[in-house]
Amino acid sequence: MAELAAKKMILIVEDEELLSEMYREVFEKEGFGVVTASNGKEAVKVAQDAKPDFVLLDILLPEENGIYFLEQRKLQPSLLAIPVVAFSNFDESNIKKRAFDLGVKDYLIKTNYVPQEVVNKVKAYI
Repeated sequence: MAELAAKKMILIVEDEELLSEMYREVFEKEGFGVVTASNGKEAVKVAQDAKPDFVLLDILLPEENGIYFLEQRKLQPSLLAIPVVAFSNFDESNIKKRAFDLGVKDYLIKTNYVPQEVVNKVKAYI
């Protein structure tokens, strides 16, 4: 499976540097390429440039949040095909509904998952 994963690029959108680096290491260890962004606006640019196969998206971000990214993604056909899983500790039903309405495949609460479980979830969507 690692050989297949080596061809896949993940965009991790996370403003907490420690978490971002930890997930980068976990995904790289599994053979994925990783690019990162720390807010929604930066994530749009990185997604346009890197053309990732998957986006792991925090919702609460500085400047432009994860919902902004999802709204921009809907407007751009090249980004719309990229599967997104929201990954946040923001557990508010109207935000979750909005994220699903904007096309996320899943909405994971960070504190409920260890890194390997997140990797396994991502692999199921790629």
